[in-house]
Amino acid sequence: MKKTFFLFAVLLITGQFLFAAQKNQPRSIVILYENDVHCAISGYEVLAGLRDAIRDTAYVAVVSSGDFIQGGTAGAISRGEYIADIMREVDYDVITLGNHEFDYPVAHSKKLLKRIGAPVVNANFYKSGSKKSVYKPFIIKKFGKTKIAFIGTTTPSTLYTETAAFYDGDKQIYHLCEQNFYEVMQRTINCARKKGADYVVVLSHLGEDNNPTGIESHQLVKHTTGIDIVLDGHTHSIIAHDTVRNAAGKPVVVTETGTKFINIGKILIRDGKMTNELLPVKSIPERSGHVRKATDRVEERMREQTQRIVCHSDVHLRILNDKGKQQVRLGETNSGDLICDAYRIISGADIALANGGGIRAEKHPGDLTYGDIIDILPYDNNLWVVEATGAEITDLLQRCTTSLPLEDGFFPQVSGLRFTVHVTGHTVTDVEVLNKETGQYEPIDPNKTYSVSTIDYCVTGGGFYDKLKNCNVIYRGDVLYRDVFVEYLVKNLGGHISNDYSEPQGRIKIIY
Repeated sequence: MKKTFFLFAVLLITGQFLFAAQKNQPRSIVILYENDVHCAISGYEVLAGLRDAIRDTAYVAVVSSGDFIQGGTAGAISRGEYIADIMREVDYDVITLGNHEFDYPVAHSKKLLKRIGAPVVNANFYKSGSKKSVYKPFIIKKFGKTKIAFIGTTTPSTLYTETAAFYDGDKQIYHLCEQNFYEVMQRTINCARKKGADYVVVLSHLGEDNNPTGIESHQLVKHTTGIDIVLDGHTHSIIAHDTVRNAAGKPVVVTETGTKFINIGKILIRDGKMTNELLPVKSIPERSGHVRKATDRVEERMREQTQRIVCHSDVHLRILNDKGKQQVRLGETNSGDLICDAYRIISGADIALANGGGIRAEKHPGDLTYGDIIDILPYDNNLWVVEATGAEITDLLQRCTTSLPLEDGFFPQVSGLRFTVHVTGHTVTDVEVLNKETGQYEPIDPNKTYSVSTIDYCVTGGGFYDKLKNCNVIYRGDVLYRDVFVEYLVKNLGGHISNDYSEPQGRIKIIY
């Protein structure tokens, strides 16, 4: 009996000692990150569920690198409000702005961000003439004794792709520090370190691809010191960890999750070491019932507005190629042909152009609902018609194909037009326009004026690198571009997309 009591006492004391030792051990820190969700609302319950499962054993934060309020049905039919409501329920620790947060005027975006309720950080978004950024450039969050600075940044190319948000008429009212970007970022990093940050995490919406400014995530690392990791966005790349040397030769990780919750990123800080990985959302079993209720409410509202069947499609309307790349930003697609035919025929213009980056979703054969159409064309744009000379059109085609073989959101899908791109020389030749009288293609006349239908964003909003900005507008439509597409599908195609659109129709030839 005494022996049993003695063993029990030893086990009790040992257990208390181990518990005390475990209690005094520093907790790990986990940062869950996402980028470019673009209204893929079902992923939010997974993100919140994973956070809730971790927080019992570790400090945990949830962050976003931007592009959340637009890019899908939920954002399009509510002007971003449905997304803001769901994100509020997730309870983000910090977010930054993507370029599509500037699809609306800044005043509306500010209302949405206030509705989300999370701290917003952005180091390079300034009002013209001000020495203070619109939002805090960074915040420091404390996890136990560890201080982590979260710095936000948005690609300065947004000034060219979402131009309307930055101007009041011809007067520029906001800017993104294109001319002194790296100096602004280094100053912000230094300030964060001076305030005691043990780690600096950049919520970056810069991307890795070429753009008019030359500013991207790898260059950010190369031009600065003091960053520990860059959580990137904008280009929808899946990057577990690229290692880039900073200005002092120190390795820094750049990571990106893809888009639409393909993955959730996870940073683990333990014993003074930082590691990261990408977790495929399909492999994560955790779910937040609280957030699920919010997404269910949104989905019910969406069904009420989007369940109407518009047409039946015999074909797979594609935007991706067989390698999963955005073919709509690299070359001709059958969906681009179909959409541009709708623009040209409904408007009666000679030519139609659509920026490839504005065509956002694939659809498999079957019935297409109005919600499917919104998925394909989710933004608040109207169809306009401008006048442009043959020389101006050729110049546009050449400028908007110079990024090849890299993806470019301004790659032109076309109707009433065909041409050849020479990638090596960055030139365009054999430009021909469809003669509406004869039904035959004829060489474009550089001196002739043609009518061109496209969306207002490509005229006044920065699309096509502003190549149509100075053109005479002969029709300012007040009907959403997706509704023009619906009209074509219903009235002109009789509610049936046939095998005529099963493949691209040979309008764009690309020679590598």
